[in-house]
Amino acid sequence: MKKWLLPLLCLVLMVVLSACGAKSQEDVVGDLNKRMDDLTSYKTKAKMTLQMGTEPQEYNVEVWHNDPDFYRVELKNSQSDQSQMILRNKEGVFVLTPALNKSFRFQSDWPKNSSQPYLYESLVQDIMEDPEATFKETEKHYVFETKTRYQNNKMLPMQEITLSKEDLSPVSVKVMDTDRNPLVTVEFSDTEFNSKFNPDAFDMKRNMEGAQLDKETAADVDEEQSQGDEFAVMYSNDVAAKLIEEKMIDTEDGNRVIQMYQYQSADSTKKFTLIQEKAEIMPAGAMASTPVNGEPVDLGFTVGAMTATGIQWTYDGVEYMLASSELTPEEMVSVARSVQGTMVK
Repeated sequence: MKKWLLPLLCLVLMVVLSACGAKSQEDVVGDLNKRMDDLTSYKTKAKMTLQMGTEPQEYNVEVWHNDPDFYRVELKNSQSDQSQMILRNKEGVFVLTPALNKSFRFQSDWPKNSSQPYLYESLVQDIMEDPEATFKETEKHYVFETKTRYQNNKMLPMQEITLSKEDLSPVSVKVMDTDRNPLVTVEFSDTEFNSKFNPDAFDMKRNMEGAQLDKETAADVDEEQSQGDEFAVMYSNDVAAKLIEEKMIDTEDGNRVIQMYQYQSADSTKKFTLIQEKAEIMPAGAMASTPVNGEPVDLGFTVGAMTATGIQWTYDGVEYMLASSELTPEEMVSVARSVQGTMVK
């Protein structure tokens, strides 16, 4: 009996010691609370992949945050080099499109009003506010599964958030649909806590000018555009949307495409209109921001402006306007997300 008693005691001791080193979900949440109390700022870089079209779309994301409410988020399409920037400073929330020399200004609570998969404090908030969040521990990571807080998109109800054991920095986020398919994946490559920023790091003019350096100037782009105003016409790829009518109108600056759709919801047939035309490029030196009555809405591939009756956005040099008095906000976001560069119906 003594021959097997000693190995058994050793095994029990190893299990006890292992358990003593493991942290519970409550322990990790407590550590996250302390991390947020001590956090004054951060910088992070990530790759975001969207699986909402026929082909995956990849974006490079760079985030700066300075406590309490200053943000700079740059989204750059890795294939087309198209970029967009979201700024929040004491003057409001701005969405910048450097290639068009355009900026839109919102009076908004962004980013506090919704989940943001590339913002660290938003992920921590999702973990803390979900009483049904699940937790597991791997060799190097803590993994949480939580509900999301998307106001206008019930298609993405859950997410898997992976944090580093070493410093609780973000490792990855998988935002999933109701069938648990990851439609948005964010992989973080570099995070620096308590970073230092220059006084003008979140200034709108400084960021617009900085984004245009080493790229074509607005005047150069305008000259190229004047040589051809044609653009590829896109269609909604939403399974509930059916194209009913399409017409093209000549304008002073080129063509405007107007599409009329039917949308089959669970209980009724609704209508919406999708308008597309070449985006106007503002002349160099024109830095005034256009006020927008609405909220910035994350469409994944770009940021749009959402009102009660529509969404407006710019993508790859084309302006889109989705208008409907019948679609719900969730349905409008679903349709807008389905109109991408690679989606043709």
